[in-house]
Amino acid sequence: MKIEESSIVETSDYRVIIYPASRPFETKEAKAITEKLFDFLATWAAHGKPLDSSFKIEKNQFIVVCVDEEKEMASGCSIDALGKIMREIDEEYQLGLFDRMKASFVQDGQVKTLKLQDFKSQLRSGELPKDIQVFDFSKNTYLDFLSHFLLPLEKSWAAGIV
Repeated sequence: MKIEESSIVETSDYRVIIYPASRPFETKEAKAITEKLFDFLATWAAHGKPLDSSFKIEKNQFIVVCVDEEKEMASGCSIDALGKIMREIDEEYQLGLFDRMKASFVQDGQVKTLKLQDFKSQLRSGELPKDIQVFDFSKNTYLDFLSHFLLPLEKSWAAGIV
């Protein structure tokens, strides 16, 4: 099930977990990842109780998993199970989903990802223009994700770097 097709209403603020890849997905990868996550989320549960969850692949590079915790809270074990399937996906396709030392941004309409130190260096040197938009992977609610996932540089976490 994809977020757009889920029964979760966008005015409900539910938990979001974002897995940023270091590169765009190839078509075959995106299809395989979608199938794996669809199968996993269909049986995802916390203490035997099904979790009302969904996912989508955003910008062909970021996996966004949502769970409606008003119905059932995701437990430590259920989060571990999600982490396990995501690690399997990461290892199979070498996506860097757990590498948090990177920055992703939009420049000239394209999503780009750099190592964090390279991103900082290029911002400070002026190699990257000030009109880029920056992704924020720390969003943990869907409403925050919708309104603050991609921001202009000056309104993002990276504003203090320049």
